[in-house]
Amino acid sequence: MNPTIALAGSGTADAPNIVLHLNTIGQQAIQVAYKLRDLDGSVDDAVQPVALQYRIGASGDFINLPVGFVADASTGPSLSTVVNTVSVTLPSAANNQAQVQVRIITSNATGNDEYIGIDDISVTGSPAGGVINLPIVSTCPANPSVQQGVGGSINLSATDEDSVVNGVNLTSPAIAGITLGALNSASIDGGIASLTLEVSASVPAGSYPAQVMFSNNELQSKSCDFTISVEGLITLPQIQGSGSSIPMVGAVVATRGVVTKVLNNGFFMQDLVGDDDISTSDGIFVFTSSPPSNLVVAGNELRVSATVVERAAGTGAVSVARPLTQLISPVVSLLSTGNIMTPTPVFLPESTEGELERFEGMLVSIQVPLTASQNFFQGRYGQVTLAADGRLQKPTNLFPAGSPEATFLADQNARSRIILDDGSSIQNANPTPFFAADNTLRSGDTVSGVIGVIDYGLATNFVDGPSDYKIHPTEPLVFNRDNPRTASPQAVGGNIRVGSFNVLNYFTTIDAIGANCFPSGTRSDCRGADSTAEFQRQRNKIIPAILGLNADVIGLMEIENNGNVAVQDLVNGLNAIVGNGIYASIPMPSGGSGTDAIRVAMIYKPARVSLHGGASSDTNSIHNRPPLAQTFSAINGEKFSVVVNHFKSKGSCPSGSGDENADQGDGQGCWNVLRTQQATALSIFVSILQGVDPDVVIVG
Repeated sequence: MNPTIALAGSGTADAPNIVLHLNTIGQQAIQVAYKLRDLDGSVDDAVQPVALQYRIGASGDFINLPVGFVADASTGPSLSTVVNTVSVTLPSAANNQAQVQVRIITSNATGNDEYIGIDDISVTGSPAGGVINLPIVSTCPANPSVQQGVGGSINLSATDEDSVVNGVNLTSPAIAGITLGALNSASIDGGIASLTLEVSASVPAGSYPAQVMFSNNELQSKSCDFTISVEGLITLPQIQGSGSSIPMVGAVVATRGVVTKVLNNGFFMQDLVGDDDISTSDGIFVFTSSPPSNLVVAGNELRVSATVVERAAGTGAVSVARPLTQLISPVVSLLSTGNIMTPTPVFLPESTEGELERFEGMLVSIQVPLTASQNFFQGRYGQVTLAADGRLQKPTNLFPAGSPEATFLADQNARSRIILDDGSSIQNANPTPFFAADNTLRSGDTVSGVIGVIDYGLATNFVDGPSDYKIHPTEPLVFNRDNPRTASPQAVGGNIRVGSFNVLNYFTTIDAIGANCFPSGTRSDCRGADSTAEFQRQRNKIIPAILGLNADVIGLMEIENNGNVAVQDLVNGLNAIVGNGIYASIPMPSGGSGTDAIRVAMIYKPARVSLHGGASSDTNSIHNRPPLAQTFSAINGEKFSVVVNHFKSKGSCPSGSGDENADQGDGQGCWNVLRTQQATALSIFVSILQGVDPDVVIVG
């Protein structure tokens, strides 16, 4: 009843179309209008675009007319109700032409194509030479949202028959600090152009009404009203504040900063200018949990929208007092590249412990030489304790716990040290960071000119471990070998050599549970190698190291408590290299080896010393691992005894309130009462041995 032309793509008709052949001689302002009807009520709802194109003459490429493009002329599924009206004035190039071809074209859509009707086609023109006052067709910009000092762009679209839009002006009201830049094109006829919008940092956050004016050659104009929404930025110093804690915890903020250091779970950034307030930090850590995006590059200034949190760096009192300010769940955008941050000079020791708080998250340059004072966690966690004014001394090694001298030295140590951290959460990284050219780093070696970002957190990566200030270096470090290893030990005389070796859980029983044993497994389940290959690797390193001692008697710690099985395996490995019978193990002692998963043991060279009596152990129940003793006769007839000892370690501190073995804060750590009791029991055990012979060597 209402006939219409219909188009639908198919596998053999990828771009079905109809072409109108027009003669526009004597005509201008050629207007093409029609309706697009969805004629297909099938279940499938394909996206069916329809475009409008033209060309002058019968050859050459067709030119798209964006104003006439309909992205999807269908609806559905099971509907055929949508009608799109298209009305376009052809560009002035189509005026007064013998042939103009206008093409209405669709494409082969994904899925089942829908029939689109082309109906009510109308082509009109005006006689050439007359005045045409067709109105400007324009689209007002969407209300833009921009940031203080950042700005953005406004998208504009407009068309008129002259194909020129002469001006875009910010008119009423004038907004101080908000500036519209020039169009990115001299003409936006039939298309879209962008307009730069600049917003100074002085503009307060809020909504600002604005207006854009379009004009054409016929002195026509059209104004569009819209609202500029200015989003305020909080500076990094404002987020950090001047104290150890901040009032913005939990707030979602927008801020900006220059990336100074990238880690594998986040990045540090710093305010490009700062606030010139020495009590506030200009930097912060942004936690991403996984490696940051490719926008996060040192020198890039980023806008970051995130939530402010304070993360406790540990469980001790010091940790609670110094939480680490972070931004989490960040949304990042790029503002600029190639920015250079100048490190802030920092001196150690601090005047007062905790002064580094005001540099948290900032790029700094330490102005004094630093000495490697502890490297126990270098291979495991990529951390080395550095100190100003030489190596640190444990206060209670020199002074009684709780004494004024010990307290003073502890404070001086805290003000002098900083943890050099590779910034990686990877354990046992390969290669080990911070090694010198010979693949070692010795306590006492020094480094100067350290540049990096100040952090605060676990000095050992243990959940219940101590926290301290850290520095993540941003420049390569070269340590000076100021404490070289001597070529050989200092001569001490004598003709019998006694040594000791911690074999670090030497278990011939393979740990079948492996890394998943804690917290559900027992300690015996979790000790030792997780595989035969891992055990062989351990064995191949320990045996040459023991041979290198060239000792006549060697006390062993942390060997499996399975009788003499593990000890004999070690002896067999030594003798396989140096010859049968060179090493032997002492028998199991009277009194037993205790119930712990590990025990102490002893091996010796029968050609150098002989057993004098049997082995014995201290059966006092105060011991975790009973001390082991054996008396020997030397080749010159002299007798001496060796005691191997392994007190309760200072790890796994008790948490019960009032527990006498908890850390008392006096520098001695935890389990001090128990270890003192074990020392007292050991001294009694040694005195019994001295009744046989006064010469007793204690190792452990």
